[in-house]
Amino acid sequence: MTVKQQFFKAVYPLYVRVSKLSENKRKIILHAPMVPLVSFYGLTAEDGNAASFNLKDLAGRKILLVNTASGCGFTQQFDALQQLYKRYQEKLVVLAFPTTDFDRDDSNDEQIALFCKEQFRVSFPIMKKSVVKNGRRQNAVYRWLTDPQQNGWNLQPPTWNFCKYLLNEQGMLIGYFGAAIEPLSTEITTAIEQ
Repeated sequence: MTVKQQFFKAVYPLYVRVSKLSENKRKIILHAPMVPLVSFYGLTAEDGNAASFNLKDLAGRKILLVNTASGCGFTQQFDALQQLYKRYQEKLVVLAFPTTDFDRDDSNDEQIALFCKEQFRVSFPIMKKSVVKNGRRQNAVYRWLTDPQQNGWNLQPPTWNFCKYLLNEQGMLIGYFGAAIEPLSTEITTAIEQ
């Protein structure tokens, strides 16, 4: 663990409290299931080894997509994401999408995977590092998540690292949770259990 990562681990509780003052970081948007105009399962993704990741294989389970960074104040959420994944492993898949969009992760894909495994025992899939902010280089999955012409209703982009998007078992986007919303929060667990 780098010095920066150790620092963020030590100040995480304070960081979370301060972040909850930011409206963007504590924002929650829930929406009734709506058939998307473009199927989520038709998208392509790459895992951290640059291998094709078949999103069709996730049909029938809820999916929590999280843009992550290993050098961010919210990095401790990896622990809660892993707990969430283990608790609901029969009905939920967590997908991490590392990014440098918010200048908090200068590691490569191999370093990110090693950090997540060693520090937090992460066993959920970690995708290839990519752009999650709106723009022409945006990852296709995040383009779908933030374009109502594709997902049916949502245009909320990630405002910081560890923003969370929840899809239901049919691949319909049903919720957005800002970075300061803890993965094990009542808001997220209730949405998963419904």
